[in-house]
Amino acid sequence: MIRIPLALSLALLPALARAEPASPATAPAGDRQLVIVSFDGAHDNALWEKSLAMAKRTGAHFTYFLSCTFLMTRADGKTLYKPPGQKAGRSNVGFAQSREEIAARVGHIWQAHLDGHDIASHACGHFDGKGWSKADWQSEFSTFNAALKDAWKKADKPEAEPAGWAEFAATGIKGFRAPYLSLSDGLLPALKADNFTYDASLVTKGPGWPTTKDGLPRFGLPLIPEGPSQRPVIGMDYNLFVRHSMGVENKKDSARFEERTYEAYRKAFDREYAGDRIPLQLGFHFVEMNGGAYWRALDRLLGEVCGKPDVACVSYAQALPLIEQAKKKAGRTAF
Repeated sequence: MIRIPLALSLALLPALARAEPASPATAPAGDRQLVIVSFDGAHDNALWEKSLAMAKRTGAHFTYFLSCTFLMTRADGKTLYKPPGQKAGRSNVGFAQSREEIAARVGHIWQAHLDGHDIASHACGHFDGKGWSKADWQSEFSTFNAALKDAWKKADKPEAEPAGWAEFAATGIKGFRAPYLSLSDGLLPALKADNFTYDASLVTKGPGWPTTKDGLPRFGLPLIPEGPSQRPVIGMDYNLFVRHSMGVENKKDSARFEERTYEAYRKAFDREYAGDRIPLQLGFHFVEMNGGAYWRALDRLLGEVCGKPDVACVSYAQALPLIEQAKKKAGRTAF
């Protein structure tokens, strides 16, 4: 059985219950179709390599929502990390197992940055922040910032820190996704105070344009039809994993799960591509569930669509200016 930290489990039914209506379709059909793919956690170094190779092969750019406890060992965490409402040194997703693991990870983060991918925040220990205050979120953001800034030192490789890392750590993290997609009244004020430029923590009842609240663009993973009954499911690998195998690893049926997932992704893409060209957002984790079915389905989709001249497979950071252009073209201040 695959061992997936409980913290990777999105609160499926609550997320479905709070899904927001998709924003109205207004973009001309001739605009580019945006495909926005993101990965939560961003820890396993083998999957860093696999995702970066997928990006090069398909021409896609990704957003990596990084959990900062993977930039420190458990021993580090006892002194460096005090999650809100928890004992010091706790994490729902664990820590790096060694200094060498951290060194490999920060090398991949830097390569992704150089390749034009978007490195964003998934907070630190993957706790549910539904009851957190603004100060609680800011404490979590502060720990993230310090962990990223000092990552090469924690890897025992300070001499290997590339020129530009300090600036990247100080100014390069502009996006956020809440663990479990779980929000509180304190989150938005904290994001604005810490100068984030977008939030990707929402769920919408179908593909939608980002909404804006208090000046901050907010993206939502969509519900998409899937399976023989075409029941909606959040467009994220974990939610498909739960639907297909009740969250229990099943490699035997991996090919069947891949086909169902690919069909759901491709139909969701085709609907928007032939229609109003609303961005399609798909979310993943750095865990290959059900024998890698969901990553294989993603690879197939991107290989087929990213090369089209009127399709852009982009990160959230890259999508923002393109969406602004679409708004101006449509003569609107917002979607």
